[in-house]
Amino acid sequence: MAFRRRNKSYPFFSQEFLIQNHADIVFSLVIFILIGLMFEATAKTAILFIQPQYNVSTLTPGTTPAYTHGEVTLYHYGWKDCATVLFYLFITIILHAVVQEYILDKINRRLHLSKSKNTKFNESGQLCVFYLVSSLWSFYILATEGYILHPSNLWENYPHSHLRFQVKFFYLTQLAYWFHALPELYFQKVRKEEIPRRLQYISLYLSHILAAYLLNLTRVGLVLLFLQYLSEMGFHLSRLIYFIDETHHKMFELWSVGFVLTRMVTLTLMFLAVGFGLARSENQTLDWEAGNFNTLSIRLLVLFLVCSTQSWLLWKFFRFQLRRTREYRLEQARKRAAAKQQTPRALKRDSGTYTHTHTHTHTHTTHITPSPRHTKKGSIVTVSSL
Repeated sequence: MAFRRRNKSYPFFSQEFLIQNHADIVFSLVIFILIGLMFEATAKTAILFIQPQYNVSTLTPGTTPAYTHGEVTLYHYGWKDCATVLFYLFITIILHAVVQEYILDKINRRLHLSKSKNTKFNESGQLCVFYLVSSLWSFYILATEGYILHPSNLWENYPHSHLRFQVKFFYLTQLAYWFHALPELYFQKVRKEEIPRRLQYISLYLSHILAAYLLNLTRVGLVLLFLQYLSEMGFHLSRLIYFIDETHHKMFELWSVGFVLTRMVTLTLMFLAVGFGLARSENQTLDWEAGNFNTLSIRLLVLFLVCSTQSWLLWKFFRFQLRRTREYRLEQARKRAAAKQQTPRALKRDSGTYTHTHTHTHTHTTHITPSPRHTKKGSIVTVSSL
């Protein structure tokens, strides 16, 4: 199974060989793990990589649409989740190569973009696919778990240490995707000046997702990820449309409004859920075994982490908009100044042409007009006849 066209062969285990064939190598590792399920001696080890661990069967009274009355299987987290994240990290690398080879590369060949625009187009294309899938997935979980119709469930009955399968699997795949983005910086040969910017948002996503997962704030984290992914999908979709048609800017204007609204809703939700909802809970003692982290210091730390990130994003956004407005005004001022300089020159050039033409005509007329004594009888020579 080949994901890349091989125009040139490289020595085994060389840098170029690993970059060119990394998807095939990872695919071989996935097949190796799946083959382990076929043998009894290795099945227990292989299942650690494929299936989420730490499942517990409990009885639920059926207080929400997602939790019907009867026995259900819930999950909590532990160190074995690292193996599951690693396996789905491999899956993500393969899917990344599939999207790149069979979708983005084919579009790039038709657009004939420059190298810098090609890099940005690939980045936006990959992220747009991920944000679309994740936003739809998170919205489905929010709807089926009953968090949309009952927002108070986001903080009631904390700690939410036991998760349904779809919630835990969602968080594991989110961690797998953002961890996979680190080796992709090497596989995609990202330029050195682009690496700090990408590391910046990768580390922000990892820190926030890990905090929500480990502190049992998964319900609030689902809503925040849905809002964030929806906003970022709008930006990258706008950038893709701009690369296809550079005269199209309306999508960026719509995204700007959505970006500011997302920051406001995120800050409001955090203060409502963490600042007021968890603060009113009766159990506010630190309990590692029960997964209760509802203490004043941890709540303040979580609020500081989210609020500082949202404030920083807003500061960057407004600074970019101000710089863009300033550059636009300077450009318009230069155009007006250039137009004023060209107008007097054009008038002067036109007046000079008129004076030269008038003088030349007068001289030419005086030279060819014959004297009366040389004019034949019946002949009339006038300026108009010339």
